[in-house]
Amino acid sequence: MSMRIPFLKGHGTENDFVIVPDPENTLDLPPATVAALCDRRAGIGGDGLLHVVRSAAHPEAKSMSAEAEWFMDYRNGDGSIAEMCGNGVRVFARYLQRAGHVTEGDLAIATRGGVKTVHIAKDGDITVGMGKALLPEGDVTVSVGERSWPARNVNMGNPHAVAFVDDLTHAGDLYAPPPFSPPAAYPDGVNVEFVVDRGPGHVAMRVHERGSGETRSCGTGACAVAVAAARRDGADPAVTGTPATYTVDVPGGTLVITERPDGQIEMTGPALIVAEGEIDAGWLETATAP
Repeated sequence: MSMRIPFLKGHGTENDFVIVPDPENTLDLPPATVAALCDRRAGIGGDGLLHVVRSAAHPEAKSMSAEAEWFMDYRNGDGSIAEMCGNGVRVFARYLQRAGHVTEGDLAIATRGGVKTVHIAKDGDITVGMGKALLPEGDVTVSVGERSWPARNVNMGNPHAVAFVDDLTHAGDLYAPPPFSPPAAYPDGVNVEFVVDRGPGHVAMRVHERGSGETRSCGTGACAVAVAAARRDGADPAVTGTPATYTVDVPGGTLVITERPDGQIEMTGPALIVAEGEIDAGWLETATAP
């Protein structure tokens, strides 16, 4: 490993990421390394890490290389691997644009949740085709303290439990994962969204992201919330033939989610790169020593 490793820092509606460009997949990024980089006091700080790799150079993405040149090897802030991150895809695309790998317009990005279509608009916003939502059958309940709520099970390439509440403060501090039942519903853990109404087609949410705690935003979570809200409101675009659009306020900003009659979901929002520099490998070695 070289003595200094390039990195950037970016965020999408304040869901923030350490970005590590590594086109040929030469860096070893075990969980302890990722956790050290994402540490907000002793490291760079981030909800997660975006490892930027050419699809052809990564064993998990080779099969997608004909469709997407770049693979978003996403890690949660604790170093665990995640299938997808909607805000992360937008920031990933913004990095590719900044680095000169892509320009305004359409591109494809490979993720563990499949190939995602992305559009970089001239006005700066980025739209991501998030695929279709799966709605597994079965009742789910989430709890905080003595309160419990029924939750909608929504899968956006990663699992979500969406609970509609009277007040977002009822979600508590969201440091620890909210308990859920039955345990079999989410054998690998779950992202939990707590949602209140703000008006017609307008909701607000807080989220506990699996492996990261409460974050300022969650793109896949906003999509799950929009789908759950639409079904609660009696709207299913596949039945009505009319797209359903929801504005979703998150602590870090606002996302606009549209579910189309073919089931495809689009998420639009901002993405910013705020800094770049170099990681000192000596520090990193010390920070990750047993």
